[in-house]
Amino acid sequence: MDDLSSSLLCQESDAYLEEGGDELEHQLVGSRHDCGVSEDEYVGILVEREIVLGFRMDETLVFGDWMKRARMEAINWILKTRATLGFCFETAYLSVTYFDRFLSRRSIDSEKCWAIQLLSIACLSLAAKMEECNVPALSEFKLDDYSFEGKVIQKMELLVLSTLEWKMGIITPFDFLSYFITKFCKESPPSPTFSKTMQLIFTTMKEVNLMDQKPSVIAAAATLVAMDQKLTMDAVELKMSSIPQHWLLEPKDVFEYYNLIQRLHEEDTKRDTHTPIDVTDSSRVTSSAAMAKRRRLTFNDDEGSSHGKGQG
Repeated sequence: MDDLSSSLLCQESDAYLEEGGDELEHQLVGSRHDCGVSEDEYVGILVEREIVLGFRMDETLVFGDWMKRARMEAINWILKTRATLGFCFETAYLSVTYFDRFLSRRSIDSEKCWAIQLLSIACLSLAAKMEECNVPALSEFKLDDYSFEGKVIQKMELLVLSTLEWKMGIITPFDFLSYFITKFCKESPPSPTFSKTMQLIFTTMKEVNLMDQKPSVIAAAATLVAMDQKLTMDAVELKMSSIPQHWLLEPKDVFEYYNLIQRLHEEDTKRDTHTPIDVTDSSRVTSSAAMAKRRRLTFNDDEGSSHGKGQG
């Protein structure tokens, strides 16, 4: 096994990291300057990269009730474990992106909840190894219903890595937030704008496949909703014109996602389930036509349940 594989699969010492919107914002600003390019150039590079990564709507993927429940539970667990282990919010979002990207390429048989939970652990563990300075041992990633051995989790990590073709440096909306907030505000933005935008992104995450839209579009739309909930299409186009790379960002896509985020936020508020990071039902499964084009997860029931407390 090469050094990269070993570093991704190793068990590291326990650690808890500080969290918070302000700290994340400062980290993102710093990452731009570390690149030695201007903010405009940095964002241009990101936008071009996300096009290559293939963020786009796949109409062969459809919603299914069992996957809605399974994905909701997976996201709930990811967010709960993020808080327990002290991971940053970007780590949680990145892990869900891995989760969705994996399911866009491989199918999991219905009702195999153990496989979804194993996938959740692998995705969060890999995201932590990409984003966190200190990553706890695999034994610290605890589930309520199952207790997978480390070698089983590592096997799933390798399957995720191979399925995603080792392209783990995936762009997220957080890469764009500070930039868009600065560009869209003529004056200094209100202090809660960043945290409110984060909340809107996570509220949307529970309802949509993260591979369906480019992270830059999600970030722009969420930022605009956080600042003004009464924008017209013309107003959004005017806002987007302040971005030097606006020709790579379709105002129509941003406006559609702007309306989607508003609708989901309003529904969330009406259900009175709003929390700092609230998660409820969401997901999708493939249609029968798409199923034939995707490879099936090869773990069998015996392998999964033999390491679990319950049955999938």
